Amino acid sequence: MFATATKKEMTKEMEALKTKLKATWMTGHYDVFARFMEADAVDFYRRLGFAPGVKLLDVGCGAGQLALIASRAGAEATGCDIATNWLEKAQARAKAEGLTARFEEGDAEALPYEEGSFDVVTSLVGAMFAPWPNLVAKELARVCRPGGTIAMINWTAEGFIGQMFRVIAKHIAPSGMPSPVLWGDEATVRERFGEDVSALQMKRGMYHFDYPFAPDGVVDFFRENYGPMTRAFASLGDAEQAQMHAELSGLWACHNRARGERTKVEAEYLEVVATRV
Repeated sequence: MFATATKKEMTKEMEALKTKLKATWMTGHYDVFARFMEADAVDFYRRLGFAPGVKLLDVGCGAGQLALIASRAGAEATGCDIATNWLEKAQARAKAEGLTARFEEGDAEALPYEEGSFDVVTSLVGAMFAPWPNLVAKELARVCRPGGTIAMINWTAEGFIGQMFRVIAKHIAPSGMPSPVLWGDEATVRERFGEDVSALQMKRGMYHFDYPFAPDGVVDFFRENYGPMTRAFASLGDAEQAQMHAELSGLWACHNRARGERTKVEAEYLEVVATRV
């Protein structure tokens, strides 16, 4: 994307994109949105099987994501994200529950931590949205201690969320960033981490979305609470908004496993677990 730009021009363009992305992720109500994803997040953390006392960093933590779950399980947990308003929500939840988890502003491509600071570095559909994935991979590895664990869940291109992204892309101009769902491709992940990790294990699974409203209500819920969806709709005229809403509602309805005023959809992800060299 920036191959022909001068260093100064590249920095200005990068900063502009970062500012736009931060505004996007601070839009909506991610604290409300993420709570519907907690059940499978708990399952993911339990599968990893970490002992109490482990030092854990959750990158792209949103409004708490995995860090709160880890803290409840006895981890020394830190969460970082570029969206400072959701970090405040996460810190408030930690305080209300008497947890020691802390939440700090941090960019997945330039994490504000020393090399080897954590036993475990995680990201639950968070770091995959940063615009320079090779930098993300280097940073996740850098802040993890040798012999420590890097663990991610990333949406796949073939899965439901990948399909939803394609519907949105039909209506709005592409960002110029590499597709986030490339983090759901095994070969790409292997290439990005390269020689920084060993024992790289990847497997596909299904994330379970369960909402107490019909498919068109799910689209409304995403539009109100999920920043990227909010901004996507806001960038369109009335007719285009109605068309995208209809297409997204149809997608949710097509994959819905429930009936009536309820929506249950399974979305494929790639689980990545690696050991830092």
